Amino acid sequence: MQTLLVSTAAVAIAEIGDKTQLLSLILAAKYRRPWPIVIGIFVATLANHALAGAAGAVVAQWFSPQTLRWIVALSFFAVALWTLKPDAADEEGAERGSTHGVLVATLIAFFLAEMGDKTQVATVVLAAQYHPLWQVVAGTTIGMLLANVPVVWLGARFASRLPLKAARIAAAVLFAALGAWIVLK
Repeated sequence: MQTLLVSTAAVAIAEIGDKTQLLSLILAAKYRRPWPIVIGIFVATLANHALAGAAGAVVAQWFSPQTLRWIVALSFFAVALWTLKPDAADEEGAERGSTHGVLVATLIAFFLAEMGDKTQVATVVLAAQYHPLWQVVAGTTIGMLLANVPVVWLGARFASRLPLKAARIAAAVLFAALGAWIVLK
C-alpha cells in the first residue's frame, strides 16, 4: 500500500503545472466534452506508465542493489530539479488527430506528450525502487488523474487559480526527500 501512496502523491504533485496538465486544459477548451477527454487521459496514462514501469523493473534487475540505490537516488534528485522548470503547452499536440474524435485525439496527444516527461521518468524511477509494479503503475495513473481530471472538468477558471510555482516547489521537495530517504535508508 505504501508503494501505491508514494507513487500517487509523487506524480499528482509533480503533474501540477506540467505540459500534460496544460494539454488537458487545451483539450477541454477545444472540445468541451469532458468524459471522452478523461477516458483518453486514463487510457494513455495507463499504457504509457505501464511501459515506463516495466522499463524501471527491468533496469532494477541489471544493477546490484547498492548501485541501483545510488542511481535511483540521483534520478530522484534530477527529477526534483527538473520539476522546478515550468512547462509550456503544446497547442499543436491538441490539434493533431482532432478529426478522429475527441477520445482518439486525447489518447494520441496525451500519450505522445507524456513520452520523456518528468512523470514518465518518475514512473521508471519509482518502478525501479518500489514493488509491486502494479501498485506503481496504478499509483502514477491515479496521480495523473488527480491532477488532470479537475482541469478538464473545471477548465480555465480552475487552472488560473492554481499556485503553479508553489506546486512545482512542493513536487521538487518531495522528489528530493525521496532521493535523500533512499540514500539514508
